[in-house]
Amino acid sequence: MAIHELVLGYVAAGDHRLMRRVNRWTPPFWLRRWMVLATRGGDGWLWYAAGLAVLLFGGPERYAALEAGATAAAVSIVVFECVKRLACRRRPCDIEPHCWAELLPPDRFSFPSGHSMTACAVAVALMQFYPAFSPVLIFCAASIAASRILLGMHFLSDVAAGSSLGVALGYAAFALFH
Repeated sequence: MAIHELVLGYVAAGDHRLMRRVNRWTPPFWLRRWMVLATRGGDGWLWYAAGLAVLLFGGPERYAALEAGATAAAVSIVVFECVKRLACRRRPCDIEPHCWAELLPPDRFSFPSGHSMTACAVAVALMQFYPAFSPVLIFCAASIAASRILLGMHFLSDVAAGSSLGVALGYAAFALFH
């Protein structure tokens, strides 16, 4: 067996162990609501609101920040759509039922997490222009990423890969428009 097959098997085994633990855990009501709101924010409306705030209050760098954030989001969507079609990894909610989440996934495949990728891409791009808002942007991106695991939409490795790619795309978009 090749080394990459061993590594992938190890990652998949860990993903499935965590999936089973999450699927059997009933978190407190406030955490369930937070995770659903975070995932819904990651559907796009949170980033549209951030873009509007940047446009209205963003100062002299507002247009560069908007271009960087929009480019990071657009490239992120193209990348995750292409990679998902290549990877064809089943979602946790397709493998085992979740005990409390009843959301439907936005598409068929799990790897990588598009919500996490886009959240990190936009957050990192905007943080470069507005460092004072880094804690809020990091909180939003981390909440969206965590929600994807806790709601049974993604495995941990999907979120880690999506987040990592999103960070790289966010830095690239900033470099392009700064």
